[in-house]
Amino acid sequence: MKQKKYRIYTCVFAVLFFSLSIVCWLKPADAFSVTERRPLDQFPTLNVNTLLNGSFMSKFEEYTLDQFPLRDDFRSLKAMVSKYVLGQKDNNNIYIVDGQISELDVAVNEKALSKAINKFTTIYDTYMKDTNVHVYYSMIPDKNYFLAEQHGYPALDYDVLREKLHIGLDYMQYIDIFPLLSIGDYYYTDTHWRQDCIVEVAKHLADAMGTDIDTVYTTQELDNPFYGVYYGQLGLPVDADRITYLTNDTLANCIVYDHQNDREMSVYDMDKAADRDPYEMFLGGSLAVITIDNPNANTDKELVIFRDSFGSSIAPLLVEGYAKITLLDARYLHQNMIGNFVTFDNQDVLFLHSTSVLNNEIAFK
Repeated sequence: MKQKKYRIYTCVFAVLFFSLSIVCWLKPADAFSVTERRPLDQFPTLNVNTLLNGSFMSKFEEYTLDQFPLRDDFRSLKAMVSKYVLGQKDNNNIYIVDGQISELDVAVNEKALSKAINKFTTIYDTYMKDTNVHVYYSMIPDKNYFLAEQHGYPALDYDVLREKLHIGLDYMQYIDIFPLLSIGDYYYTDTHWRQDCIVEVAKHLADAMGTDIDTVYTTQELDNPFYGVYYGQLGLPVDADRITYLTNDTLANCIVYDHQNDREMSVYDMDKAADRDPYEMFLGGSLAVITIDNPNANTDKELVIFRDSFGSSIAPLLVEGYAKITLLDARYLHQNMIGNFVTFDNQDVLFLHSTSVLNNEIAFK
């Protein structure tokens, strides 16, 4: 009886395996994974050289893994089994608490912090030391700051991180924005903060730099849903976010220039809003150099922001206080090139980065 049962199981498995193999060969290759937000491997080049050097087989294995039928469904099944059957609190370091998805970040990476501090110090010494610029820095807490320790997950020691940065950047004035933020200010499925929730943060930054902003905005919401970077990594069915952005006449009249691609654009890139990552609608996403000129400014003050992707959504909220804002992303712009875009003379300069970037060893080269 047992042997008959085993034969049935074997036959079922064989039929399933054979069917999936046929489907895998016949179905067109997908170019992009929406849930993982990355391009998928395509069928590798097949010739004598790739067969002899072994590259075909290694790339073919990657291709089959990426193009496996029902891949997202199996990933979701694995995540559900891990969480609801095995009781695991995270899936590949991704966890969810009260609808908020985040990624574990448990240790201060001293090498990463040293690289960031050295990068900022070199920029300061090269362009700003002994000038009349006013230099500030601020940190944007990761979602884990509000989630991890409070819900029993290993937590990053933010006091240690702060102290190391305070010592390394003691020539800058620190602006603390941690008390102004809460977990509700971040997207559920993504790492970023929500623009409509950080108006007070922008006012606090401006006030600390001696600039007054008191702007009235109109709130707009994108029609399409926003599935953030953590959505696909979690693998569990959760509701999508919605992106809300703030507008007014001042922002509509700003002249925004993308120096990386030599083009003029708007504060909000509506083509990106309809693309794979709608968060990139804020100033066009991860661009090395952007300038925002405000023709309606009541001041001639200028602001230079060294930033990561979080800066894209808060910079528009600082526009009222400045005639010109220049955004520089030191992850993509070599420090020797900075002088081609900015002559440092009597500007406010703000180094504004998320702790997840500061604590990432590969963020700054």
